[in-house]
Amino acid sequence: MLWHKRLGHASLSLLNKLVSKDLVVGLPTIKYNDGKVCDACTEGKQVKSSFKSNKCVSTFRPLEILHINLCGGMRIMSRGGKRYVCVIVDNYSRFTWILVLASKDETFGKFVAFLKKVEKRVGHSLVCLRSDHGTKFENLSFINYCNEHGVEHNFSTPRTP
Repeated sequence: MLWHKRLGHASLSLLNKLVSKDLVVGLPTIKYNDGKVCDACTEGKQVKSSFKSNKCVSTFRPLEILHINLCGGMRIMSRGGKRYVCVIVDNYSRFTWILVLASKDETFGKFVAFLKKVEKRVGHSLVCLRSDHGTKFENLSFINYCNEHGVEHNFSTPRTP
């Protein structure tokens, strides 16, 4: 296992090939057991287990929960001079809206204008807003809006999809 570690955790079949062709000076001429795996290699190949897909919808009407996230700044500006994209997903219908923004500062104003239109069209008001802990959503404007309109603002757990 010492040579396995010295050679950057090379596979044991590779070590056997190096021994058989005598390619490395000082490498002991022994048969390396292919079934053996070091702890570092085992941990390095482990991946997070994914979440089980949820087959049922946990909400009962549109605008009960809206998921919102801001992507950008994009390297290439759009024709209209926009570099940011605000993605809004309704938890009930999975309907997705895209708001294109020139800067992060526009997020709150565009969101409020968007929400007024959608609430009027759907006939329901927003109950819960879910976002990440980014400063574009966790600020005084969003806090005041949520408090005034009775909207619950939840934040997702950091570093989770």
